[in-house]
Amino acid sequence: MAGALEIEQVEVAYGATRVLKGVSLAIAPGEFVALLGSSGCGKTTLLRAISGFVPVTRGAVRADGRDITAAPPDKREMAMVFQSYALWPHMTAGQNIGYGLRIRGWERARIAERVETMLRFVRLEGLGDRKPGQLSGGQRQRVALARALAVSPRYLLLDEPLSNLDARVREDVRHEIKAIQRELAITAIHVTHDREEAMILADRIVILDKGEIAQAGSPEEVYNRPASAFVANFMGATNWMELQAVAVDGRPAIAASAVAPALRLPETALRPGPIVAHFRGEAASLAPAAATDDAALMLAGTVAQISYPGGVWRYGVDVGGRRLLVDSREKLPVGAAVRVRVPREALHVFPATSSQHTTATIAA
Repeated sequence: MAGALEIEQVEVAYGATRVLKGVSLAIAPGEFVALLGSSGCGKTTLLRAISGFVPVTRGAVRADGRDITAAPPDKREMAMVFQSYALWPHMTAGQNIGYGLRIRGWERARIAERVETMLRFVRLEGLGDRKPGQLSGGQRQRVALARALAVSPRYLLLDEPLSNLDARVREDVRHEIKAIQRELAITAIHVTHDREEAMILADRIVILDKGEIAQAGSPEEVYNRPASAFVANFMGATNWMELQAVAVDGRPAIAASAVAPALRLPETALRPGPIVAHFRGEAASLAPAAATDDAALMLAGTVAQISYPGGVWRYGVDVGGRRLLVDSREKLPVGAAVRVRVPREALHVFPATSSQHTTATIAA
């Protein structure tokens, strides 16, 4: 099946600045891969290196085994959907969709037939004569998608195409893109900084940090089994505490401290020493100050802040000089003494390093 893509030790530099530092990634035919990361991590540069819009300093890009590292963008059988949509404002939706076909030399009747097919495909029947300024944001996005798909590319590249849409429309278009990609069995690469978007769309998520791959895996894997403190923090486990690991009967445990009693851990590879324990606010709960639980990390704290985002109360709890965010259905007053209860299985524990501590501090 056509559509395999291989990125081998790709480096990209702008002058003396290395933006990509030897990235390697194999993408299977028909796979939907999300490149996820914060601004400046290299995800858009990687997409542009794959598409041919950015020259590769070192390494190789292969499509179905063919080296396309030096090939121009129009020789790669790829189509890109941009964040800005990049629609011609003076052209109708139909003319925008047919633009790529026209420059490929298709006959007018054949273009018209293909445009009508694509309008139906993206649920824009009857809107082909409207110009982009007469369409909603979601409709313009579907025109851009139809234009990309009209040329029957082997690879669909999406550069944060949903960031300009409001939340409700973005949710609808996400599912449309996923359904279209599945129906066409096209290989897709999607750049986003939105964790939820990546989780919904992708078969596999590739998280980049400072020009390198921090972790690649299924949405379930990177969410539930982050490979580092950076990934845990980026995937939503933004609560963290610096603690101490010790060995108890040959097994790792969190040592008792001023804010928490001891807790045995299942991670057999964790060595004694300073650790950072990450967890999500929704995975924790609040308990009375005197509560105990041998199967959970029980952090002693004080309610310092309260808000109501809907459905639950969100508390800022001060614990040992840090403020942790925890959701609870019970309303408590500011100043209440509580225990933040984090089930053992909800903890993501890593050896502490200065770089992890800095990353977590900035993101918290």
